[in-house]
Amino acid sequence: MILVLTSDGDEHADRVVQSVTAAGADVIVFDPASFPTDATLEIGHSGDGSTGRVLDHGGRRIALDELTALWYRRPRDPVAHPQVAGRDYVQEECRLMAEGLWDSLDCLTIPAARPVIDRAASKPYQLELARQLGFELPATLITNDPESFLDFYDRYEGRVITKPVHGNRPEPDFGRFAAPVTPTDITYAGTLRLCPIIIQAYVPKRVELRVTVVGSAIFAAEIHSQVSNHTRYDWRHYDPGATPIRPHELPAEISRRCLELVERLGLTYGAIDLILTPDDRHVFLEINPNGQFLWIEDAAALPISAAIGELLMSGVK
Repeated sequence: MILVLTSDGDEHADRVVQSVTAAGADVIVFDPASFPTDATLEIGHSGDGSTGRVLDHGGRRIALDELTALWYRRPRDPVAHPQVAGRDYVQEECRLMAEGLWDSLDCLTIPAARPVIDRAASKPYQLELARQLGFELPATLITNDPESFLDFYDRYEGRVITKPVHGNRPEPDFGRFAAPVTPTDITYAGTLRLCPIIIQAYVPKRVELRVTVVGSAIFAAEIHSQVSNHTRYDWRHYDPGATPIRPHELPAEISRRCLELVERLGLTYGAIDLILTPDDRHVFLEINPNGQFLWIEDAAALPISAAIGELLMSGVK
């Protein structure tokens, strides 16, 4: 039995669920936002040392200890009934209970239990681990010291980009992509004292690479971001009409490092961004522990969904 935690309308989950259901798997898709109003969660510890965890939803009572796999895809937080008193308190209690339940399940989890995902999403942590594994990194400074920032800017003659320390969960009003530092930005350098940022020397690109790891399988695609001004600094400004995406064959050593990085982070899935420079160097940028994959699967004809489905059905931790 497989449990998929995600929000309604998740096309990524829908494609995988359709394939594993067609193969005969018992799959439950659950949006934690329906808890507690439309679902019941239960954790029971008996006097004999046994534990029982139950999800009651949609007319089905599910013994969660019988799960063979959990896909912690993109779940929303619980939402209290609109008429309940103290909604913030109730929602926090529900969130803590639900997260404690998911974190305690002893089965294969993709990409990992929530605390492991949170740690793996830390860019400072990723960069240090990637360095230890032998990846080349851009010259990087993470700081809230304006003087250090300006010294770094001068050292690389202004050819630097900035990105947020945690870019996977940006606030709606402050979310931003990697962007070059402009002369106007320099005039506001003093405000850096209030919030740290990642500054990196700009790395020339031949193409950008998205490497998707699913268990022990690896899928690489090259993104020809330099053909469009929209994607020159960050391919996430994706221009589907002008940015070719093709399958890519990684050198064996780079493939090994990618697989080891995902394993060392405690993940069973990871979406890694690299730069392939004009002189054929592979430079590590970051890894997203729960990155989207349909866009790269469809553009480069890579069977990522099928690999996720096979891993879920295997139940192998």
